[in-house]
Amino acid sequence: MKILSYNVNGIRAAMRKEMLSWLTQTGADVVCIQETKANQDQVETDAIVAAGYPYHYWFSAQKKGYSGVAIFCKNEPNHIEYGTGIESMDFEGRNIRVDYDEVSVMSLYLPSGTNSARLDHKLEYMAMFQDYIDELKKEIPNLVICGDYNICHEAIDIHNPVSNKNSSGFLPVEREWIGNFMDSGFIDSFRHLNKEPHNYTWWSYRANARANNKGWRIDYNMVAAPLKENIKRAVILPAAVHSDHCPHMVELELPA
Repeated sequence: MKILSYNVNGIRAAMRKEMLSWLTQTGADVVCIQETKANQDQVETDAIVAAGYPYHYWFSAQKKGYSGVAIFCKNEPNHIEYGTGIESMDFEGRNIRVDYDEVSVMSLYLPSGTNSARLDHKLEYMAMFQDYIDELKKEIPNLVICGDYNICHEAIDIHNPVSNKNSSGFLPVEREWIGNFMDSGFIDSFRHLNKEPHNYTWWSYRANARANNKGWRIDYNMVAAPLKENIKRAVILPAAVHSDHCPHMVELELPA
């Protein structure tokens, strides 16, 4: 199973940039989308079906044009879970999950901490999310949580760790949380197979950051520990330029 994750920074804008024609070339079986910034009825979903994803599921924010997640699937899942059931998390449309026989896949868009109020919300969300996943793993051990975590884990994951040490997304409390999240039973699939620096998934639109590869790796495909031996490939795809993020993929070898 090829699982691709992509913060598109607005699904309609990304589709106008030929995202779907690019997507058909990836061979992805499940596509986790973050920051849709749209409700399903605002999107040309016939084009998504034509691209090979007849099963598409959306969980949008209550606020129009903000946040939102979706999952596109080649094969129909057994179950779709919209949100977490926690109101303070769900009103911004940040979690959706599809369940198959061998694996469950979640699209996650974790809040950013752009100011003190949003940082407090992010930290609260992170704590509640950890508790939610701790319980969920008891029911669904083979879980893959894909998406924009809005956190760089280590210095290798950010272009200038010294100057960004006080920036949200690289704060000690955030880095500690994502490290603890991995220690609770998840594998950073990309770093599991690739130890090289200068691999990023997001670049500022300012100062020609992307052309100079001054980026941050804040997007992850986190694979539950029971699936460790099933991880066969994990890649970042920076040539795709439909967003200020780029897509990233993990390939799992699952029983037929």
